[in-house]
Amino acid sequence: MSAPASPAGARIDYRVTFLEMTERPSYDWPQLPADGVPASLLRAETPPVWYFRALYDAVGRDHAWEDLEEESDEDVAAWLSEPDVGLWSLIRAGWPQGFFILDTRGAGETELTLFGLVPGAIGLGLGRYLLRTAVLTAWERPGLARLKVNTCSLDHPRALALYQRNGFQVVAQEMRSRVLKRGLDPARWRP
Repeated sequence: MSAPASPAGARIDYRVTFLEMTERPSYDWPQLPADGVPASLLRAETPPVWYFRALYDAVGRDHAWEDLEEESDEDVAAWLSEPDVGLWSLIRAGWPQGFFILDTRGAGETELTLFGLVPGAIGLGLGRYLLRTAVLTAWERPGLARLKVNTCSLDHPRALALYQRNGFQVVAQEMRSRVLKRGLDPARWRP
């Protein structure tokens, strides 16, 4: 393994891109890749904090997903137990390979708060399936006028393009900085 591009404790700059869509896309519900591996997409009923934290770390560890690590278990549990916050897990080959969270607490809008695949599931065609399912699930909400998401230059290099290919439009960008809790592998991020 190569040395981190930025070690733990380093301050890095990154770009956040805010995206949205204001009408339901025309694509149909996606199908899982036809590779014969059993899979299910399940909404978690009152997910335990440990489960959420395991998914959050598995998906986000290589992308400096560190914000929610600072939140107390009580605060995370309260957020996850909100009736208008839903966590869906993609279970494939018997284990979680990705997840998304939809937050519908805003009047007329939904936020795709978190979305991603674990490293071992990237490149199997699951990202498109999971994102389109998240988008269409959000648009099932009556009265929805806007679906929002954001990504940043620390996320997977193809994240922004994936959102745009599936109907999101860029509405704003801003530069931010943070101090890393863990180092970043230079092969996994771009400034």
